[in-house]
Amino acid sequence: MRPEMSRREALQRAATTVGVGSIAGGMLAPRFVRAAENSPAAPGSLPFKFCLNTSTIRGQGLPLMREVELIGRVGYDAVEPWLSEITKHKQEGGSLADLRKAIADCGLTVESAIGFAAWIVDDADARAQGLEQLKRDMDLVAQIGGTRIALPPEGATDQSGFDLFKVAQRYHAALELGRQMGVVPQLELWGFSKTLSRLGELMFVAVESGHPDACLLLDVYHIYKGGSDFTGLRLIDGNAIHVLHMNDYPGTIPRDKISDADRVYPGDGVAPLGSILQHLVNAGFSGVLSLELFNRAYWQQDSEVVLKEGLQKMRAAAAGIKA
Repeated sequence: MRPEMSRREALQRAATTVGVGSIAGGMLAPRFVRAAENSPAAPGSLPFKFCLNTSTIRGQGLPLMREVELIGRVGYDAVEPWLSEITKHKQEGGSLADLRKAIADCGLTVESAIGFAAWIVDDADARAQGLEQLKRDMDLVAQIGGTRIALPPEGATDQSGFDLFKVAQRYHAALELGRQMGVVPQLELWGFSKTLSRLGELMFVAVESGHPDACLLLDVYHIYKGGSDFTGLRLIDGNAIHVLHMNDYPGTIPRDKISDADRVYPGDGVAPLGSILQHLVNAGFSGVLSLELFNRAYWQQDSEVVLKEGLQKMRAAAAGIKA
């Protein structure tokens, strides 16, 4: 790597592969590795980029271009828009090329985007339609400069007993489509779903997909909601996680009652954020922390105030992490 290459450039060029690694005692466990190693973080620096998932200010009803301008002005590194916003921008006569330029002009990158294609369902016709939607969504993401898209278990939230080997095959198909489109689908954990709500399920599907681009999209709230223990993060190579959805949750609401709307700023709840981030960094994670909230109280506030407080609290949560 040439000395003048930035960490951002190095991350953008890195590719992921899936393999198997050893853990203590000689036992084998699923392990994710990257083909190219990240450049080491400078002493005292944070090995993260800070991103804003636009759900955090959804309630303010701002157009996507205005959100981008605010996100850049406040000082985030990246934006994670929803496909519904990109589609609305286009349907209202906006240019995707202009949106891409605005994002770059604001000093931002599109590290991920949120879509809901039904890629996982058992019905073959419905699954084919889901892959067609995923293709259209990937095209929109690529046109604004994005290289990743969320792939949650849409269509499987109320159905239990899925054959995870079949899910792995379906994830492989989505990954192959991603290679054609230049956008990597990140296997996303949904804690409220009856399928892919646990860390172990995600790891199984990613490993058994047998695809070098397999990767995970995790979320602090969803790991808690789904019932997995955060110590399980020690068994996942952080290089297979490019984006982590950052948030916190109160300790006063039972796990089976807590909802997306109960998410709070990092540090305002009881999530062990320090140990979560340290586990991931120890395992090689040096990706993107994306603030994803659905708190209606925040939606009633000025967008710029919310963005500033969110960035400040994400940085504070990450401040003690040792690279």
